[in-house]
Amino acid sequence: MENHPGRTVEYSRTTITELMIPSYANFGGKIHGGILLSLIDKVAYACASKHAGNYCVTVSVDGVEFLQPVEVGDLVSLHASINYVGRTSLVVGIKVIAENVKQGSVKHTNTSYVTMVAKDDDNKPTIVPPLILDKPVEVRRFYEAMRRKELNRSFNEKMDETKANIDMDDAVSLLKDQRCNVKLD
Repeated sequence: MENHPGRTVEYSRTTITELMIPSYANFGGKIHGGILLSLIDKVAYACASKHAGNYCVTVSVDGVEFLQPVEVGDLVSLHASINYVGRTSLVVGIKVIAENVKQGSVKHTNTSYVTMVAKDDDNKPTIVPPLILDKPVEVRRFYEAMRRKELNRSFNEKMDETKANIDMDDAVSLLKDQRCNVKLD
């Protein structure tokens, strides 16, 4: 793979469309977020493994924000493409669209970013082909994925710092105006 010429974004672009049935709904009649997350994971796997030419596993899901509810009877399409590749990892961008065919309405329900790692036959991380970027939007998405990765790393470092240096008296003081009751022994 080290000398692989690379694969285009188009090569592994994947779309899955599924009808939202009543058993997918919660008590409010809306589709469970977990159903959508499962479909996001499925399309991310299909897209990533096609690019990698290997089995891929999910490392993280970033940016899951449900913008609009999905209804029973909607056709949900998940459009996936590779936004970024590292040495063994890939970031798959997924746009989720819900379509009500009776009303003729289409709504964007969320966009998510799934980081996958390619595995070889011995279940060890393996090198993935480079990504050939042949459209400006693909360059922008690759760059955005790099920045998101940097920001996530920085955020996690700051949170680790916060956890390591927390002063309980300060924390309790900061929580006094929040919707919680602190009852420490």
